[in-house]
Amino acid sequence: MQTPAADADVRAELRAELLGLTTEATRSDAGDLDELDTLELVLAMNREDATVPGIVAGQADAIARAVDGIADRLARGGRLFYLGAGTPGRIGVLDASECPPTFGTDPSLVVGLIAGGHDAILTAIEHAEDDDKAARAEFAALGLNELDTVVGLSASGRTPYVVGGLLAAREIGALTVSVASNAGSPIAAIADVAIDVVVGPEFVAGSTRLKSGTAQKLVLNMLSTLSMIRLGKTYQGVMVDLRATNEKLVARSELTVMRATGADASSASVALAAADGGVKEAILMLKTGAGRPETTRALQEARGILRLAIEALTPPVA
Repeated sequence: MQTPAADADVRAELRAELLGLTTEATRSDAGDLDELDTLELVLAMNREDATVPGIVAGQADAIARAVDGIADRLARGGRLFYLGAGTPGRIGVLDASECPPTFGTDPSLVVGLIAGGHDAILTAIEHAEDDDKAARAEFAALGLNELDTVVGLSASGRTPYVVGGLLAAREIGALTVSVASNAGSPIAAIADVAIDVVVGPEFVAGSTRLKSGTAQKLVLNMLSTLSMIRLGKTYQGVMVDLRATNEKLVARSELTVMRATGADASSASVALAAADGGVKEAILMLKTGAGRPETTRALQEARGILRLAIEALTPPVA
């Protein structure tokens, strides 16, 4: 057990470390925000937020490398894990939870892990981020292997929970990706692919749920969505593996089939019923005239890529 003096020394070291992080810095031009009227605050904060997409664009090469690595491993049976504490952890859980309804994936394919577990999604469990062994234990229980990808999310780039998880993943041989808002971070030094979205001082100093959180969400949007595009989860720019779990999604499925085939609503509905709700199968039936067994086989042989299945079932033009 540490003594009060030892605790004070640790905190002094941590304060010195935080002083070197751009995400902890104050903006010299900010002034006293509480002296601005509400409209001025809205416009000032919006100006700050508007800088984030350009900063993310500056990491396009690294993001593309991560997408290619993730898609390759998913195609070979791997999984995608997001790892974070606090806001980054919640953003990872959000992105992972939206993959099954959007892309028809199994919930175990993209998984968000947050320091402190499920309770930390709704309630701040701040001390959990200091446990550098927790993620290692979670990965052991999940059977992490070399086909998997682990994306570590940390605005500071130093969160012990994330550092420990990335180290464990690297030891196993999984692909490791870091997303940090400070350059030269500990998690970037560990990762195979480092994505440094250095957004600078926050609108409210140290509140990394703001620009840093926005940058993390934009990056994860790309990592999951573009990986799924590489796996054939879209066709002509629309979702063709979505799960119609409510009336809105049933209607969207019908619209997707109509747009892709030129069929009317009645024909699209009949085809979807014959395909047990499968949008890809319904499109394939209508575009090629093939029956359900043929379309199922063609999609399997095409690795789920609808365009290739259509080509396989379309007779060559004489």
